[in-house]
Amino acid sequence: MADPIKRVQLADGSVRYRFVIDIGADPSSGKRRQKTHTFDRKRDAQAEYARIRHEVGRGVYVTPSDATIAEVLDAYLVHASLDVEEGTAANYRAALLPVRARLGERRAQTVVEQDIDALVEWMLTSGRRRGGKPGTGLSARSVALTLGQLRAALNLAVRRQLVVRNVAMDTRIPRAARKADAERRAARTPWQDAETRKFLASIAQDRLHAPVLMLCMGLRPAEVCGLPWADVALEADPATLRVTTTRTIVEGRVVTKDPKSAAGRRTLPLPDVATAALRRFRQTQAAERLAAGPAYDASGFVLVDELGQPFKTDQLRRRLYRLMETAGVRKVRPYDARHACLTYLAANGVPDVVVSAWAGHADLSFTKRVYVHPDETHLAPAAVALNHLLTHA
Repeated sequence: MADPIKRVQLADGSVRYRFVIDIGADPSSGKRRQKTHTFDRKRDAQAEYARIRHEVGRGVYVTPSDATIAEVLDAYLVHASLDVEEGTAANYRAALLPVRARLGERRAQTVVEQDIDALVEWMLTSGRRRGGKPGTGLSARSVALTLGQLRAALNLAVRRQLVVRNVAMDTRIPRAARKADAERRAARTPWQDAETRKFLASIAQDRLHAPVLMLCMGLRPAEVCGLPWADVALEADPATLRVTTTRTIVEGRVVTKDPKSAAGRRTLPLPDVATAALRRFRQTQAAERLAAGPAYDASGFVLVDELGQPFKTDQLRRRLYRLMETAGVRKVRPYDARHACLTYLAANGVPDVVVSAWAGHADLSFTKRVYVHPDETHLAPAAVALNHLLTHA
């Protein structure tokens, strides 16, 4: 077999060693591709020729490329966003912002594991740019979301032969950061039953009493904001509401859409107190519409202001925080009312399958793992049962 390394003498008399090698077919056109390499020393040319031939034979050869990490992320986001909701795609983009800030201009093929480890350390200590004080550390959960998206992006880059390997695959979040994050989450507890009752008693005469009751019934804020009067059957027996629409904010825009899953699309019977509150709210809105005349926006949503304009989720959150302050109760996220509701149902004997269906979840274990938070007040029946056992031992 002829030696693939050719001796080339240049015009100035110097000698180089060159080879031309097949590197496989072009993925888009299927045409044969070749690569030419030139070296000062023959042994360097021989080593590179052997390496390329071996990698081409294994199907893992990657052509040298100037593609940056930002370009890799762009290609991934196009691919990953093909069949997901707009809000999910926005979450992917947001999760990858720290990677763009730290590594976006780097050539993808020059990034190594140490760079990913340094990225994680930077995010945990000073990577926050929004949602809090800039320059502080992100939570371990946020870092994990970013790392997961980066791994997925690099996996795609490997498949498309843009990089040799996924250098983020073995990076881990330090145990101390994960432990501190878990402790912070554990300290952020939903209201106990007494706190919920105190808050509801305080706002019984407030204009937003009915929407707040729906939050305390376990509806998501986006479901409350997206509920139309057409999906509320107050004259039925029992009265019901149907969850068919959500309104949420995606990158500063209001997006009205269907629930994420078939399980999220559900019909819930209304407790009597919620039925009465919704009837009062409907009467209030009728009076407001009459008073406003042509200025009234008949949007058809349940949660609207005095001129009929539908609420956004951030507007609802701000109003709730003011109500909590006035009521003198502990400030919790609006979403925590959902956690408190599902915990109450689970602790009061409602079967798991019913709790999950009420929440709009298809996975029973997910409901129990994420949304049910028993505290010391819920453990009392266990003490009573044990007392019976130990007394009659």
